[in-house]
Amino acid sequence: MKLIDSHAHLTFDEIANSLDDILHRSIGAGVTGWLTIGTDTEHNKKVVSIIDMYENLYGAVGIHPHYASKTTEADIELVKELAKNKKIVAIGETGLDFHYDFSKQNDQINLFEKLLQIAADCSLPVIIHSRDAFDKTMEIIDNFGSKLPKIVFHCWGGTAEQTQIVLDRGFYISFTGVVTFKNAAQTRESAKIVPLERMMLETDCPYMSPEPIRKQKINTPALMIYTAQKIAELKNMPLEKFAHQVTKTTEKFFNLPTN
Repeated sequence: MKLIDSHAHLTFDEIANSLDDILHRSIGAGVTGWLTIGTDTEHNKKVVSIIDMYENLYGAVGIHPHYASKTTEADIELVKELAKNKKIVAIGETGLDFHYDFSKQNDQINLFEKLLQIAADCSLPVIIHSRDAFDKTMEIIDNFGSKLPKIVFHCWGGTAEQTQIVLDRGFYISFTGVVTFKNAAQTRESAKIVPLERMMLETDCPYMSPEPIRKQKINTPALMIYTAQKIAELKNMPLEKFAHQVTKTTEKFFNLPTN
């Protein structure tokens, strides 16, 4: 069995300080490929610095909406430059977060539009972060029409209605360990209706360890097996068959080599 963690923050200190060991344990658990995601200039640079160190490690560069009000044109230009690296397979994460509003909403919207334009210019998929901002996120994406090649909503927790809207647009959805949480019935209902050809899995590590080890403070790619087991159960599928199909979806979405 092999799985791909489609959204990890392997440059964050909690992970980066023991990355060799963490990825070794990940492979042992059946999670054999990873995408490490940039969130700001510091981490975008780190992403590019580590992706050549491991065969099945790829990256995305972007700027999290939390940092929109502090983002400069130089930061945006760097995303454009780093996106030329052959192992950078997506722009992200990027989007809108109106839950925390750590940055002004207009600044978030402006940054989101600029990063989507980079994705369009580079013909790269986009990894979307959207929290309490679904309608505005969809409106901005729709304004780009067919210019954006592929879109995935990461760390999905939307309603069944929102899930169907995303699927009807032809977009993809990625689930974290939240789907295992006792209070996440809405996320489980969404997982039931997402077809495997539109579904990916992620840890969003070092955050959100899945049940039954939710209390483990540092989530790692190895723990994604619990997310896979839960959704395979929801789909009434053998784990191996489920893993094979979502891995194929992830490889196709990010144009990764198939092993």
